Amino acid sequence: MNVLLIQPGYPDEVPYFTRGLKNVGALVFGVGDQPEEALPPMARENLYAYLQVQSIMNEDQVVEAVVNWLGGTRMERIEGLWEQTVLLAARLRERLGVEGMTVAEIIPFRDKDAMKQAVAAAGLRTPRHQRARGAAQCREAVESMGYPAILKPIAGAGSMDTYRVDNPAELEEALRRMGHVSDVNVEEFIDGEEFTFDTICIDGEIAFYNIAWYRPRPLIGRGVEWISPQTVTLRDVDVHELEGGRTLGRAVLQVLGFRTGFTHMEWYLKNNGEVVFGEIAARPPGARSVDIMNFGCDIDLFTGWAEAVVHGTFSQKVERKYNCAIIFKRARGSGAIQRIEGLEHILGSYGEQIAAMDLLPVGAHRRDWKQTLLSDGWVVVRHPDLRTTMEMADHVGTDLQMFAS
Repeated sequence: MNVLLIQPGYPDEVPYFTRGLKNVGALVFGVGDQPEEALPPMARENLYAYLQVQSIMNEDQVVEAVVNWLGGTRMERIEGLWEQTVLLAARLRERLGVEGMTVAEIIPFRDKDAMKQAVAAAGLRTPRHQRARGAAQCREAVESMGYPAILKPIAGAGSMDTYRVDNPAELEEALRRMGHVSDVNVEEFIDGEEFTFDTICIDGEIAFYNIAWYRPRPLIGRGVEWISPQTVTLRDVDVHELEGGRTLGRAVLQVLGFRTGFTHMEWYLKNNGEVVFGEIAARPPGARSVDIMNFGCDIDLFTGWAEAVVHGTFSQKVERKYNCAIIFKRARGSGAIQRIEGLEHILGSYGEQIAAMDLLPVGAHRRDWKQTLLSDGWVVVRHPDLRTTMEMADHVGTDLQMFAS
């Protein structure tokens, strides 16, 4: 089977999906705006052919370039695994007559206002929301909705350019920071814990699902530098307390008509037990979330996704062995990493419970923590008991410290 994969080398997880496609027998044709020699080795080594374009964001140009490049070569699947490429993938499917979700079908997964309208029309609980264009409409929407309110891009990814505003002064500051965003979704603030419902689907049926818990919720974790945010994949996904989220997730997939591939949904659990839809994307979660799903079950979901897409089957043996937490670290100070404290203690204390680690080395320059959740590195811990997993994760958050100057 010939599969066209958009941006096979970016973000960091996509090369693993590229390898997964080759693992299940696909010939992987890649298109991206990275030079072929600059692709990560894992991506480059698993591609059959590659086309470099000037900018992957110029969809019209990319579509024409791909059509000319392929000539008469037939693609059976076209996949975009990065949020900014899912609509391009749909456009290419339509142009080349390839099976898969169309532009009209994918728009509710990209347009947060259209998404919530479709979900709410099915009788499912969503935050109250309004589409706003420009600062004046944002002010009107917040005035009618009341504080606190959330402002986020209509076509955003994750929690980038997303702000909670509690008063007019904070609203004006958010509008200043969002000056480059043309369409904004203004919505009701939901006070509760935030979870995910992630799936691999085949022809509309769920072959695998995962529930993760954000500690703290992303709006806090992405906004306060000293916090070490965590994503925790849960071992006991079938407990009664999460039943509302599971039911909501299945209903949303049915309402939006998702068929085959990865999805990533976020939802809220309020103190009174009410569940509220957040948003959903037709692609895998980022920030190493697929890795911690793998560590939790000792499986390979990169290849499992590829098998679902290419063959319409899912043969990974899912045995939920561990709760698994990834903790993102941010150095104190600015400039280059000067020292790392507490690492020997963490390694000595948890040893085999540490599944993976990737910290910037001494001498490396700090990353922009506002632009990437991966920040200056991360640590993965796992344990069958949730409380123990949380305790380990919290100790990594407080006892492991990086310093820059």
